[in-house]
Amino acid sequence: MTRLVVFYDHPRYEEKRIISEARDRGVEVELVNTGRLILWLGDGAAVPDADVYLQRSLSLYRSLTVTAFVEALGGRIVNSSKTQMLCGNKFLTTLMLYMHGVPVPRSVIVFDKHEALKAASELGYPVVVKPVIGSWGRLVARADTPESLEGIIEDRLMLGGGLYRVVYMQEYVNKPDRDLRVFVVGDHVATAIYRVNKSSWRTNTALGAVAEPARVDPELEDVCLRAARAVGGGVLGVDVFEDPERGYLVNEVNANVDFRNTERVTGYNLAGDIVEYLLELARR
Repeated sequence: MTRLVVFYDHPRYEEKRIISEARDRGVEVELVNTGRLILWLGDGAAVPDADVYLQRSLSLYRSLTVTAFVEALGGRIVNSSKTQMLCGNKFLTTLMLYMHGVPVPRSVIVFDKHEALKAASELGYPVVVKPVIGSWGRLVARADTPESLEGIIEDRLMLGGGLYRVVYMQEYVNKPDRDLRVFVVGDHVATAIYRVNKSSWRTNTALGAVAEPARVDPELEDVCLRAARAVGGGVLGVDVFEDPERGYLVNEVNANVDFRNTERVTGYNLAGDIVEYLLELARR
């Protein structure tokens, strides 16, 4: 019998669905709350033995630490620490995508307010300012003028901490009132949704966007598979903008992806796909 260990912080819909699908296939599943782990160096018993591990911890730093520990012991874990690290930092994600020829929005990193104003003038207003580490659209802001950009940066500097002193900016893409969330599992595109928000430029479902089924055409499939390979592969959510002139642009890649709304609106058994991928890895 295949044995699966699922690391988690708070059991959500996604973890419950994956566990259910795994048990339906006769997989022995053990849940491990990462907050209760004690990772003794040199002690292989710190985590349970398994054929394959799934990392679903919400905390990036906790997730990376536990994943690296499992990898050091020779365990197969999804997603890898490399993939988590790259996807956990928005600029590193964009950098890897760009280096692998995946189309992305024009992006820049600066470390000073005055340099940010210079870079924004070259990008052209409006510009989007993002934290390099974050999720669900939090602390993502649009600056329409130099004055508003200056205010955004000053607010971030007052928050303190090194991450807020890294200013990551992108061009504002003139897309429809939606973006695409495309799910890649291993070497195939599983399903996709539109995230539609007619009242705000931000299209995160956590901020009120509505999920709708989306069709994946061959071009979109190719772009998303290349994006997944650029960050190391695994189970990923690829966020894509539809630019009216340049076509598909990959905005971000998510390594711990939510899919409650996706299964609800598409009827697609994404949890089943994830379990089949894990079983394939366990057989290798």
